[in-house]
Amino acid sequence: FEELPQKCLIVPFTSETGLCGGVNSFISKSTKRCVKALIDDGKDCNIVVVGEKGRSQMRRPLGEKILTSASGVQYPGSFALASSLSTEVIKEFKEGDFDALVFIYNHYLNPATYQQMYQVVSMPKNSSEGNFLVGYECDGEWDETVDSMYEYMLASQMFYCYMDAGASEQSSRMAAMENATKNAGEMIDSLTLRYNRARQSRITTELIEIISGASALEGK
Repeated sequence: FEELPQKCLIVPFTSETGLCGGVNSFISKSTKRCVKALIDDGKDCNIVVVGEKGRSQMRRPLGEKILTSASGVQYPGSFALASSLSTEVIKEFKEGDFDALVFIYNHYLNPATYQQMYQVVSMPKNSSEGNFLVGYECDGEWDETVDSMYEYMLASQMFYCYMDAGASEQSSRMAAMENATKNAGEMIDSLTLRYNRARQSRITTELIEIISGASALEGK
C-alpha cells in the first residue's frame, strides 16, 4: 500500500449473509492491513463498507474510521444498484476531500480459489487547467461533462468489483455448503453406527438373559 496517496477513502466489498467461507474475514483483514499501513506512513483514511457482514466485523476495530455503510445489498446486482452505491461514495468522497478511492474486493480465480485485490481510483486532473481530455470539445459546461464522465467511470469500476466479489462469494458459498453436506453425511453415518452398536448390544444382552434363565430352569 506504499503507493497510496495522503488521504484515501477505502471501500471494502463484503456479503450480506454468512455461510460463505472466509470471504468476509479475508476482506476485513485486508482492510485492517491497509488502514494500519496508511497510519504507519503518516497518512489518513476513512471507510465506506459495502455489505452487512463487513460492517459487523469492522465496527469494533475500525469503528472510528467508518463513515457509513451500505446494507441490504443483494447479489447478483445490477449497474443501477452499482450507480446508486457510487453516488453515496462520491458524496462521502467530495465531503471528505479525499485524494483517491481504494476498492478492496475478492477476485474470482476458479471455483475453489479467490484472491484479495485492491484498485485505486484517483480524482481527475483539474479541467480548468486544460490537463484533462485535451483535444476534445464538449457540448455544455466542461466541468459538468468531466464530472459526469468521472461518475460513470466510478460506477463502472464499482460494478466490476461488485460482480467480481459476488462471483467469489457464490463460489465460496457453494464450496462451504458442499463441505457442510459432506460433514453432515459423515456425522449421520457415525451416529447410525453408534445406534446400531447400541441396539445390537441391547439385543445381545437380552438374549443372554433369556438363555441364562432357560438354563437355570432346566437345571432345576
